[in-house]
Amino acid sequence: MSILVVMEQSGGQFHRMSFETLAAAQAMASTLELPVYAAVLGRGIEKLASDVAAYQLQHVYALDGAALAQYTPDAYVPAVQSLVQRTGAQYVLFPHTYQVRDFAPRVATRFGTVLLSDVVEVRCSGKGGRPVFVRQLFQGKLNADVEFTGAGPYFASVQAGAYRADQLVPSADAAVVEIVAPEVDAASIRSKSEAPFRESARALDLTSAELIVSVGRGIREKENISMVEALASAMGAELAASRPICDNGWLPMERQVGSSGQTVSPKVYMAIGISGAIQHLVGMKGAKTIIAINKDPEAPIFEVADYGIVGDLFDVVPALTEEVRRVKGL
Repeated sequence: MSILVVMEQSGGQFHRMSFETLAAAQAMASTLELPVYAAVLGRGIEKLASDVAAYQLQHVYALDGAALAQYTPDAYVPAVQSLVQRTGAQYVLFPHTYQVRDFAPRVATRFGTVLLSDVVEVRCSGKGGRPVFVRQLFQGKLNADVEFTGAGPYFASVQAGAYRADQLVPSADAAVVEIVAPEVDAASIRSKSEAPFRESARALDLTSAELIVSVGRGIREKENISMVEALASAMGAELAASRPICDNGWLPMERQVGSSGQTVSPKVYMAIGISGAIQHLVGMKGAKTIIAINKDPEAPIFEVADYGIVGDLFDVVPALTEEVRRVKGL
């Protein structure tokens, strides 16, 4: 038995979530005492595979072929299927990307099972035990513990930000890289990928901000945002928001933090009236210090916060703004 991580790359660059998924596999392997394999798909990818081999892995497979030069599910599905069969992997992990959502469920179906998506944590009781995969429901208000049944293999995708790539364990000796030419029938490829979508350049780049004050739906009304804006101004911080605020048009979309907004890693991230849905957490979990203000003591945001204030933001924020101004002599 083993754990197989299917990495994602495009244009010779790995998707950052690939390494987060690799970190999840290493965490599982340390408890289950299973070897970890990694796979890279594409054309002319030996260098990419060698980069992965620098981490603590048993084996790296470079699935290299003309049919894999551009992503298409008709080529990726049989290629990954054959590798799973060849390695006898018990657990197959993917990064939870748009591409994976397109083809991975089809891979799982070929083995008569399903893809467990959006995993935010894997708890392992020890060698021989069944790992418990944790998914969040209702925008992070509930956690669901899921265990696979049957003989396997088991397929799961890992949500962005659930594990940190900087926790990857390097290896003194590079893992073996094996070039594999998967047998993919060119006639079976029915679709052709277009050029990847490119967003227009943002006028505001939150990724370079060192201090961010972010506001969520707890602010209730658009007119109340000025209160949080005053705190951000006093701190010298950028103002940001969760998705509901931007969807309502209360702040421009360029100020949205989360899986469908910007991913930030400031020195200080202050979350005001934000419950902490996983879609938002993945955009700010890289912050060095997280401060949360929420009246719900059970809000998921407190699970990742370094400091938390349980209270009404309409009482806390003005008092905090006044204190910041006093300390800074404003």
